[in-house]
Order: sequence, then C-alpha cells, then structure tokens
Amino acid sequence: MSKKKNKDKSMNPDIDEKNAKAIEPEAADTAQAETSPEARISQLETEVNELNDKYLRAMAEFENYRKRSIAEKADWIRLATQKLALEICDVVDNFERAFSNAKPADLANPFVQGIQLIEKQLAKALEKEGVKKIEALGKDFDPVFHDALAHIPSEFEENTVAAIIQNGYTMHDKVIRPVRVAVSNGTKINTQEE
Repeated sequence: MSKKKNKDKSMNPDIDEKNAKAIEPEAADTAQAETSPEARISQLETEVNELNDKYLRAMAEFENYRKRSIAEKADWIRLATQKLALEICDVVDNFERAFSNAKPADLANPFVQGIQLIEKQLAKALEKEGVKKIEALGKDFDPVFHDALAHIPSEFEENTVAAIIQNGYTMHDKVIRPVRVAVSNGTKINTQEE
C-alpha cells in the first residue's frame, strides 16, 4: 500500500508544484537578503574580469596557432623541393667528378666549356632554392654535418676531415645530406723519403 501512495504522489504534479513554489520564495528571499547592490556589482565585476581574461587568453592562443600554421606552411613550401634538389645535387657532383678527371687540354675545348657553363647554371639554380654545399675539407669533424666513413692517416691533425668521399648539402640551413668524409687519425702518411 505504501508503494501505491508513493506512486500517487509522484504522479500528481500539483503536489510537487506546490512544494516547489513553497521552497522557491524562501530561497529567493534569502539570496536577495544576502546580496547587497555593492556585493552584486563586485561579483559582476569579478565575472567580467574572468571572462575578459579568458577572452584574451583565447585570442592569444589563436594568434599563436595562426603564426605557427603560417610558419609550417612556409617550411613545407621551402622544403617541398628537397627531393628534387638532392637529385640535382647528384648531377652537380657528377659534373664535378668529370671535370676533376679532365686533362687541361680537354678543358680548353669549346664543347667542354659549354658543359662547364651548364654545371654552373645548375649550381646557381640550387643556390636560388637555398641549397648550399657544405665545405668540410680541413675542418674539425662535426657529426651534425659530417658522416665519417673511414679513419685514415694524413697530414691533418686528429679528428679533422682529411678527405671528402661525397659532397653534402644544406637547404635553408637544414642538412639535407651530410658530407661523407674520411677523418684523420693523427698519424702522418709515410713518404718515400722517410
């Protein structure tokens, strides 16, 4: 029976509304009595300051996001040609190898001179894209820029680049291919006189 009475009370909305109306005026009177106009103004000023702070933080975060995304897009654009640049670097390296093995008489040939101009044109095109050859011979070994493949005796001091095996390149100050080098072990090369 008691369950039936509870169901009747919950089913009767008039009973709940009367109880709610009786409680609401008491809570409203208490809230109004506790907050004076000065206290309410102070409370609203605090809320305004908090909302203003949240707004400024959101704007700062959005501005940082915008700057970061612009920088990322600029990097993507600059580095989009990286793979092509490396392919062209290989071609420039092959030109360099060919000219280093040519005889002085061959270099006087107009055809060979035309090929040298093409090699220079390729090097300038790479330079326009921000690609630079890493100079390493005679410099101290630096694992950021150099990839050591051998440790050899030479006239250079220990841990100095003694020979370049393959040229390395940077693109916009980022290493896209390290220089493959042979590093001096500090011992002199034996000569015939010794």
